Amino acid sequence: MVQMAPVPHDLERGIHRRLRVAIAGFHIECVSFLPAVSTWNDFEQVALRGDRILEDLRGTNTVMGGFIEICEQASVELAPLVHTALGAVGPATDDAVKRYAEEIAAGVSTLPDLDGVLLFLHGACWTASYPDPERFIIDTVRAALGPDRPLIVALDYHGNIDADTLNNATAAFAYRKSPHTDTGDTGRRAAACMLRTLRGEISPVWAIAKPGVLVPSIFSATALRPLADLIEEGHRIERDSDHYIDISLMAGFSYADAHNAGFSVLCVTDGDRSRAQAIADHLSGQVWSHRHALYRPFDVYTAEAAVSRACAGLERCKTEGRPYVLVEHADRMNDSTYLLAELLERRIQRAAVPFLWDAAAAQKAFEAGVGALVNLKLGGHSSEKAGPTLDVTARVQWAGPKSYRVTGSYMHGMPVDLGMSALLDIDGLSVSVVSAFAFAVDGDAFGVFGLRPEDFDIIVLRSKTHFRAFYEGLAEEILIVDTPDHGVADLRLLPYERLDTNRIFPLAPESAH
Repeated sequence: MVQMAPVPHDLERGIHRRLRVAIAGFHIECVSFLPAVSTWNDFEQVALRGDRILEDLRGTNTVMGGFIEICEQASVELAPLVHTALGAVGPATDDAVKRYAEEIAAGVSTLPDLDGVLLFLHGACWTASYPDPERFIIDTVRAALGPDRPLIVALDYHGNIDADTLNNATAAFAYRKSPHTDTGDTGRRAAACMLRTLRGEISPVWAIAKPGVLVPSIFSATALRPLADLIEEGHRIERDSDHYIDISLMAGFSYADAHNAGFSVLCVTDGDRSRAQAIADHLSGQVWSHRHALYRPFDVYTAEAAVSRACAGLERCKTEGRPYVLVEHADRMNDSTYLLAELLERRIQRAAVPFLWDAAAAQKAFEAGVGALVNLKLGGHSSEKAGPTLDVTARVQWAGPKSYRVTGSYMHGMPVDLGMSALLDIDGLSVSVVSAFAFAVDGDAFGVFGLRPEDFDIIVLRSKTHFRAFYEGLAEEILIVDTPDHGVADLRLLPYERLDTNRIFPLAPESAH
């Protein structure tokens, strides 16, 4: 672990100047079992550089928005390098990781009077050759920055990390909530630590503990007990301390076949590494003690059972305007068709399937034009586990390029470009198809097409936890649907190779821990 100089050398000499901090981000959550990979060109489609980062992300509920807010409030001179984020998709290429790591490092090495770097990473990137892509990026940036200046990292709650990942980081902070409504707060925590470090107010050190526990993402919502109780225990420790303590309890990401997959407890203190380790070890032990309850806090449904349950309550649904929300959580690429096929087979109307990722269908609908009937092969394209590609005849209700800014609490203000998109009616069932991966987790998935979620009896989503921030107050009932896609709830079905399955729950015998 690197040791930081408390303040920039020229400030020690009494020369007063504005602090200068570089900011950069590379964010992707990789389902390593998916066949499709994300290349450098894919990342470039959404990459921002220089002042465009400040213009697009200032004021947004994002990590970068949090970086910008705290630094600008303190009159820090920001040096924005590059930011790119692809969300939750398949593996990244080695080339993409290497090129962005080198770009960030090159920017850092050429900036004069640079005092530190704020770096936003996910923690669950996966490539064919890098065992730990985030470690590679951090190490590459540290080599360019040198040993004496702070490098502070913000991470996703679903990141897979260990002590080696963060060996060259001064400190690290992760989201505390899932749904991730605190992304901006995470950026602010990291940036505040940077400023206090540069001013000589604190000397951050960190420690990490890993309990050896995996959970499916669908069970990682932080309002679910006992997970909520464990997170509150961390907050209590922070509140009761007279000294600087920051605790991140991370669920990890079980669908990336990484050696360090699973829960982590990360603790940052002011110079007291033994205290940080004791806190991390304590909370890690609590995670292990509650492993069975964490792994399955509620039941999941088959597609057939979920649709039957929703249909049984449709009359109440129509009266109260509260839809049944069916969550096809195992779909990792937003193109699974198991629930859509079930709804079509039963000829269900007043149902909606928003943001199905199918660029070919969107383009064909656009070419047919509004009002046209068009034959489409819909969904099921990403892998053999994504469900059948459906032959449908749809009426085009709207078609064209679509972009917007998020209005919900998750990533509020973030610009979203759906590319070519279309709103389709299939025998009374509403399906929107888009050309870019996008989260349909709030009302925007309906509002961008002039619709309201309250107008439907059944809504099909593909989220894991983020939908809860919007839909828990709206839905008549939320039904979690398990399908044989790449994000199954039973982790024992996944073909892990890099992860040592003999040492982690629920894959290993209880006696192996």
